[in-house]
Amino acid sequence: MLWSALRLPSTDDPPSPTDAALQALAVWALQFTPRVAIAEEAVLLEVAASLRLFGGRAALRERLWGEAQELGAVALAWAPNALAALALARAEVEDGVSPPLARALDALPMATLSAVRPHQPTLARIGCRTLGDLRRLPRAGLARRFDAALLAALDQAYGRAPETHVWVTLPAVFDARLELPHRVDSAETLVFGARRLLLQLAAWLSARHSGVTAFTLHWAHDAMRSRGVSEGGQLTVRTAEPTREAGHLARLLAEHLSHVALAAPVGDLRLTAEGVVPLAPQSASWLPDDARGREPLALVLERLAVRLGEDRVVRPLLCEDHRPEAMGRWQPAAQALPRGAWPVVPAGPQPSLLLDRPLKLLVRQHRPLYQGELQLLLGPQRVEGGWWDRDEAAGHSRHAVRDYWVAQSPLAGVLWVFQTRLAQEPAWFLHGFFA
Repeated sequence: MLWSALRLPSTDDPPSPTDAALQALAVWALQFTPRVAIAEEAVLLEVAASLRLFGGRAALRERLWGEAQELGAVALAWAPNALAALALARAEVEDGVSPPLARALDALPMATLSAVRPHQPTLARIGCRTLGDLRRLPRAGLARRFDAALLAALDQAYGRAPETHVWVTLPAVFDARLELPHRVDSAETLVFGARRLLLQLAAWLSARHSGVTAFTLHWAHDAMRSRGVSEGGQLTVRTAEPTREAGHLARLLAEHLSHVALAAPVGDLRLTAEGVVPLAPQSASWLPDDARGREPLALVLERLAVRLGEDRVVRPLLCEDHRPEAMGRWQPAAQALPRGAWPVVPAGPQPSLLLDRPLKLLVRQHRPLYQGELQLLLGPQRVEGGWWDRDEAAGHSRHAVRDYWVAQSPLAGVLWVFQTRLAQEPAWFLHGFFA
């Protein structure tokens, strides 16, 4: 077994951890292992089964410690059991795995085990300063003079007795709060406090194998705000695709907050998640990946849409319509793509360039003209649709009944033309050009 202890500031070096801070750190830790417990001022993780998944102990340590510090952790330690890891973390000794455990624990002050603290003055009077001094005392004498909890803690820390734990469970919904260390006047500065909440959100999503398409940051104005100012505000951020990458969510939030003006100083933050959907982890590749480390296009488009405006960053979207001019439309890139099967593309040839409006052609002896007489090469491809589509302003239907042809012009190249069917005056139109 391999245990890791993440210690929050204790009562000896204020501020002391709150239940909310411990719970937040514990929920964050659930992304690494389901075996997470809270012990006094620390969160304990059993990570032996997770080492391979996270690339080994060194890689796991780098990620654990890097993110845990942002959540308030001040010490990290490793040991074969939970109580030993907690004692080492209190002494700020990280490695309890490489040296023999007994040697590492023997050098620690007695106060690193909570069960010893009530008896520390008595033990100090007989010359005990470290756990090693305590362990060398006659066991029978310790059992007679002190309570059973002291010997039980010693046995558990040195691996001679089993431990019991109450495992932390994952909340059904994500709703996290954070009291800021000082009042914030600028909306852009809120992202530094919100990042702690986003790390918790990313961990909660990872433990649920899910992603989020929307989250809301709520803020509470200071109680000493001016009369007429609301109690707080909120900002909802939406993503085009489900994600749980905390860095991307923080960048999106920062872009949105750059357009917000606070009505009063802010003292508290709250983050809620909406649109939580299953998200499969990305498969690793055994081949070299040139794109690894680059930011995905979807994430770049989302940030650009926030910065420039949603209507200014668009992408094409196929539509279920047989009319060529209605087969596609532009959709804001920040909006999620509709779920379901893609519309079937017609089997016939499609031009490289489609005109915004079909151009009516002259006809001579029943032959359409465009920079010369057209030679019909392929067709007809019959298209009918749009009977439900009506232009209310013009007062007519957009119903299309057409025969499309691929035609050759002596000077203009290969064209896409159609002839109207079932019309009072059949006519020919140019609708596109082939490259």
